[in-house]
Amino acid sequence: MAKLINLKIFRRFFASSSAGGILLLISVAVSLTLANTNVADDFNHLLNTQIGFSGENLHLKYPVLSWINDGLMAVFFLLVGLEIKRETVEGELSSFNQAILPVLAAVGGVVIPALTYSFFNHDHAHTAPGWGIPMATDIAFALGILSLLGNRVPAQLKIFLAALAIVDDLMAILVIAIFYTKELHTNYLLYAGAMFLLQMIFNRFKVKTVWAYLVPGIFMWYFIHHSGIHATISGVLTALTLRTTEDDTESPLEKLEHVLSNPVNFIIMPIFAIANTNITFESGMSKGLLSGMGMGIVLGLVLGKPIGIVSMSWLAVKLKIARLPDNVTWKHLTGLGMLGGIGFTMSVFIALLSLDRAYLQQEAKFAILVASVFSGMAGFMYLKYLSKQQ
Repeated sequence: MAKLINLKIFRRFFASSSAGGILLLISVAVSLTLANTNVADDFNHLLNTQIGFSGENLHLKYPVLSWINDGLMAVFFLLVGLEIKRETVEGELSSFNQAILPVLAAVGGVVIPALTYSFFNHDHAHTAPGWGIPMATDIAFALGILSLLGNRVPAQLKIFLAALAIVDDLMAILVIAIFYTKELHTNYLLYAGAMFLLQMIFNRFKVKTVWAYLVPGIFMWYFIHHSGIHATISGVLTALTLRTTEDDTESPLEKLEHVLSNPVNFIIMPIFAIANTNITFESGMSKGLLSGMGMGIVLGLVLGKPIGIVSMSWLAVKLKIARLPDNVTWKHLTGLGMLGGIGFTMSVFIALLSLDRAYLQQEAKFAILVASVFSGMAGFMYLKYLSKQQ
């Protein structure tokens, strides 16, 4: 009987909307523990262990860390791409009136943090490329914390945050593809383009078999990886070719989204967090928060995000381009803007792509961690206080 009750509790936890955020938080704690105990060297050795195979015409041998960041994260981006397409076809981004406010809010929440970071780092050659670090909101963490408030916040606020974070992720993906590509090998790009064309043909002929899209997607990943563009883009491109419908009929896209949701949220993202948080705390590290890069990241996430989200939303409403969702007030939107400052997964990912010094990556991850924890706590406490007042 006790085992049955425990199993029910276990299932209920993983079915809850906050489970992904809680598990990510645990993964961050595990990673920090590993990095600051006597197993740190063994852990780093594991991450740098080469696995795979390599031949004359095929190279697939990389460190474990690269397989996580380039391989597993391509599956994460595949899920993000599926969510983006579904929302634009049948969800909160499917009509102009529904989409315009979260889209504009996301733009504000991307531009202001990027400008804030650039203000502090524009004349520093090694840190200036990191302007994309404070741009993105971690959808799992932010929605996880918001869901902990339950019915204390309007349901429309959760929908708004989900739509905003999806647009936010799309812009981060474009930034990665356009600005963090160091060199291009056009022959591999042509091969990747051929795979994408094949997927589009399958879509055109209404092929519903999911593997018909995934197999070319795997080849596309390999070609894009060798082209110089970050391989995770292959996940998004594959997602955009899958067929979906505007009605309640379950489409190939929705089937794949359903299959990937739990593995991504409960396996891939925790593995990414464990592998990439990995911050060894050293004396004087907190001083890095006062460096140009540290200030740019912390202020970009903690202040730039809410200022950008709220100010752009206010401008859109005042110009009568959009209106606030039902039951959502400006105070609610301010709290949501604070949660937008949780930039963990995508921010760490961009830090690894944009910064070319290991010590700078460590300092950036520490600043992201501090800013994300502060933003999450501030947003949660503010919205909880607001619910009591109302």
